[in-house]
Amino acid sequence: MEPMVEIEQRRHLTTAIPGPRSITLDARRAAAVSAGVSVALPVYIERAGGGILVDVDGNSLIDFGSGIAVTTVGNAAPRVVERVRAQVADFTHTCFMVTPYAEYIEVAEALNRRTPGNHEKRSALFNSGAEAVENAIKIARSATGRAAIVAFDHAYHGRTNLTMSLTAKNMPYKHRFGPFAGEIYRVPMAYPYRWPTENCADEAFDTFVSTVHTQVGEQNTAAVLIEPIQGEGGFIVPPPGYLARVAEWCRDNDILFIADEIQTGFCRTGDWFACEHEQVVPDLITTAKGIAGGLPLAAVTGRAELMDAVHAGGLGGTYGGNPVACAAALGAIETMASENLCDRARQIESLFLPRLRTLADKHPEIGDIRGRGAMLAIELVSDNAKTPNPALTTAVNKACHAAGLVTLTAGTYSNVLRFLPPLSINDDLIHEGLNILEDAFDISV
Repeated sequence: MEPMVEIEQRRHLTTAIPGPRSITLDARRAAAVSAGVSVALPVYIERAGGGILVDVDGNSLIDFGSGIAVTTVGNAAPRVVERVRAQVADFTHTCFMVTPYAEYIEVAEALNRRTPGNHEKRSALFNSGAEAVENAIKIARSATGRAAIVAFDHAYHGRTNLTMSLTAKNMPYKHRFGPFAGEIYRVPMAYPYRWPTENCADEAFDTFVSTVHTQVGEQNTAAVLIEPIQGEGGFIVPPPGYLARVAEWCRDNDILFIADEIQTGFCRTGDWFACEHEQVVPDLITTAKGIAGGLPLAAVTGRAELMDAVHAGGLGGTYGGNPVACAAALGAIETMASENLCDRARQIESLFLPRLRTLADKHPEIGDIRGRGAMLAIELVSDNAKTPNPALTTAVNKACHAAGLVTLTAGTYSNVLRFLPPLSINDDLIHEGLNILEDAFDISV
């Protein structure tokens, strides 16, 4: 095998962003790809590694997005590449439900071992986060004999019909795609920055309990589904203790607690899983994104008695747990463990937060700084009334892009800039990226 060419970890722009070759490719995209598939930054990537993306025009951009928290171990991470190359040479597919293979079992064993809790677990593998969420709900309904699912304001759980029903934001995710699935109920999220009083933790929990009791009924509720830190909703971190109180209430009422760790999982927040920050042990946990170093893989892991409650053949899918994706996951998990990427995520937090606080001191339009580990965000507002400021968010984001920094937006009100650098990024690129962010504010405000 030819050795991988190491990408220089340096931002370097040879053209305007996007460059001429990217513009040509984008014209081809418009002619060939559905207009429903949008592009945030139309630069076309041909190589990537560490904290750098190299486009077809030879521009090297700093990556603060990780493909939306997917390339946590870095693009083309050596252990991932090595395992994928070997697996592709052996075989690429048989369908685990037809003639199985060891790689699927090894990933399931790793998930059972790594996810929170010491109880006996089982795992099932799928292709995407939305699939994982759908199957977690299937499992919950099968195991409990109940139908109702409780989700939260500002939640994002996917783009399939059921997961759109769970997702809170209309545009672009739900608009004109209904009718949606039934027996989905929504409760307010504990959103400290936007809660109307200082007592968010208690009041949000009391509202949650009251809403479920009056509108759903505990005896009808199969599961409560929550992101430990909400992703697309704007990196909303619930108050300390809130998650644990919800989980305890679920146990007291024989309701399953499902943690959607699709964006938060695999070292992203400074722990292997965000629930661990408060020692919360979910009954079921969904994972995807960072699990496989960029290849499509997802999973549901949960208590053995719940996972085994589904009838034989009730879970699965043609591509679920594809052997190449499983090989990638084994390489990614090995990288996370051997390179102590949880610690690296905490280091990244310590680099970002002082710079973001200094930026907020200069620009009062930054109303809130939040997140944990390498999952951080700033919420932009117009005034002391916390009026969302999506226009400024868009302007800052575009200015970052033009200077060669890949940033992402988020939030129910489209007024959040989120930062998800790969954990393989070096300190120099982080500081340079934050310099670009500061300049973007200076020219956009």
